[in-house]
Amino acid sequence: MTLVSEQVEPDTRERILVVAERLFRQIGYQKTTVADIAKELRMSPANVYRFFDSKKAIHEGVARTLMGEVEDATAAIATRPGPVATRLRELMTTIHRMNSERYVGDSKLHEMVEVAMEESWEVCVAHMQTITESIAGVIAQGVASGEFEVADVPLAAMCVCTGMIRFFHPQMIAQSANKPGPEIDQMIDFILAGLSPRKAR
Repeated sequence: MTLVSEQVEPDTRERILVVAERLFRQIGYQKTTVADIAKELRMSPANVYRFFDSKKAIHEGVARTLMGEVEDATAAIATRPGPVATRLRELMTTIHRMNSERYVGDSKLHEMVEVAMEESWEVCVAHMQTITESIAGVIAQGVASGEFEVADVPLAAMCVCTGMIRFFHPQMIAQSANKPGPEIDQMIDFILAGLSPRKAR
């Protein structure tokens, strides 16, 4: 038998995060207060604090949700059947597209990313590790099938992420938008060439 409270608590936490994300988008993270979130939910600030001990904790929850959506999308691509190079290209393009749409085109969410990097770095580190692991999984499949030739898969995945940072990192995407440099497809072509078997180069 499931207790009612066991169902209500996760639902309330989710509602708080949904409302917080909406307010962060509308008025910005810095200007949003716990009282604003509570007012939208028609509850007291004290009740919000029952579920999150600080505004920072709410912010981390929203950041995890947004980053989790990118992680889910990349994991789905990584585990799909099909040519490895095609999937790795789609995976990298998807990360760039999602981060561009959600953070760069939305100044309020971009502000939230900056705060996450300053105040909740561990959330960002965990996200980057998950993305790197998804990329490593695809590279490992490529090595197993003979499509890629790599001696150290984890190192290769880190190199790929470092090479793609201009296209993955929200702040770098924004700062590099009008600066000279390779297009995303050119960078991916370069990475895939580096992963391909030597005889194919």
